[in-house]
Amino acid sequence: MYGVDGKKFQRQYKDKTSDYQDWEQKPHCEDWILYPENISGSLSLDEVSLSDGELYSVLTSKRANGRKGAIVAIIKGTRSETVIHHLLKIGRKIRKKVTEITLDMAGSMKLIAKKCFPNAVQVVDRFHVQKLATEALQEIRIKHRWEAIDKESDGLEKARKDKTAYIPEVFANGDSRKQLLARSRYLLYKSPDKWTPSQKERAQILFAEYPDLQLAYKITGKIRKIYNQMISKDIAITKFAHWFREVEETGFKSYNTILKTFNQHYNDILNYFNHRSTNASAESFNAKIKNFRMQLRGVKDRSFFLFRLSKLFA
Repeated sequence: MYGVDGKKFQRQYKDKTSDYQDWEQKPHCEDWILYPENISGSLSLDEVSLSDGELYSVLTSKRANGRKGAIVAIIKGTRSETVIHHLLKIGRKIRKKVTEITLDMAGSMKLIAKKCFPNAVQVVDRFHVQKLATEALQEIRIKHRWEAIDKESDGLEKARKDKTAYIPEVFANGDSRKQLLARSRYLLYKSPDKWTPSQKERAQILFAEYPDLQLAYKITGKIRKIYNQMISKDIAITKFAHWFREVEETGFKSYNTILKTFNQHYNDILNYFNHRSTNASAESFNAKIKNFRMQLRGVKDRSFFLFRLSKLFA
């Protein structure tokens, strides 16, 4: 018995079995596809790489939860004028039904949302804000790691000149200083209750050696706690004000970016506390696209890939 020729089966599906050849969006699908019928009151706007790092702007409906009916639009590129041009092809009456749209803090995304969905409240995704705080924490760790690398290099050079053996400093868990700072990366992303026993030991040593990292870790954790609390927007304003003051008192320069970001996007960040909406559905959809792409071992025919994507999620 002979098996099925995979390539032959794919060609048969593409050319005969499926309705790809008659797909109404086929002529322009590599530049844009629209499904206005999938618009709901709450949308997510994000970007995703389909293949070879080529970015597409993706608009999805939260109502579909990343399943069938999720795709509202997939448009090549992230230039605001291009995305706006294609989204305006959707009737104004339909676009005015959108009351909320979650997005990141990119100026192009905010402009797209403002121009195309005038009635929608913009909500900055909480995970983008938390990521900025975590990056500030990691910046402090990386600075200390480079200092440890330089110190070790100086020690090796001195030992070479003195013709002696270099013995690095080793902590109780077996880490050298350089290793301690490198291996602490992942534990700093987690809350203490999710640390493994070895991470708890490493964190204890790390914070004893670097009190500034412990302080930065606590500050970063506080922003996560604010988001996790079931509080009103008014209470969130007060809690964030206290958080700002704490950050400023530390004098950590690495947190300047997040403070500036809050000043620029303050209202849109606080809009999260209206309905606690996030871009999680968009991130989930992006993950499914990547998984689908992996199953196909890459995207060789972008037009046909978009057709199959539409069949699954539009």
